[in-house]
Amino acid sequence: MKQRIYIDTSIVGGYFDEEFKDATIRLFDRLDNKEVIFVVSDLLDLELINAPHQVRDHLLKYSAEKFQRVELTEEAINLANAYIAEKVVGKTSLEDCRHIALASIYKVDVLASWNFKHIVNLDRIKGYNSVNLRLGYSMIEIRSPKDLVNYGND
Repeated sequence: MKQRIYIDTSIVGGYFDEEFKDATIRLFDRLDNKEVIFVVSDLLDLELINAPHQVRDHLLKYSAEKFQRVELTEEAINLANAYIAEKVVGKTSLEDCRHIALASIYKVDVLASWNFKHIVNLDRIKGYNSVNLRLGYSMIEIRSPKDLVNYGND
C-alpha cells in the first residue's frame, strides 16, 4: 500500500523556496514515481488562494489520482480547538491545528510540513499526540520532507 502523506501549504510553497527546494522536489518526485499519495484538504485549497501564482497553480500540474482529498469537518474543527484549549499552541495557530486534526482523523501515515515553529516541533508533536490519545485518536507522525525522501546508500 502506498504511503499516505498529508501535505500542508508549506510543502507546496517549499517547492519554490531556496532553503526547502531540494527536499521538497524529492518528495514530489516520490509522488511522480507513484510511491506515495498526497492527502490534501479543502483547507489547503483555501490557503493557496492568496499564495503567489506559481505556488497556487503548482498542484494543478498533477492528475487527480495522485491525491486523496479530505474535507474540514466539524470533528476536525473540534479536535483543532482541543489542541488550542490544551495550550499545545496559541489561538493564532488555529489553521495549523486544523491541518493536524485532519491528518489525525483521516489516519494518514505522516503529515509533512516545513513549519518548525507550530507543527514539526518535538514539544508540539508530544502535545498534539497527548490530546489525540486522550480523545481516542491515533498518534500522528509529523516530519519535514527531509525525513521522507530517499538519500540512497552513500
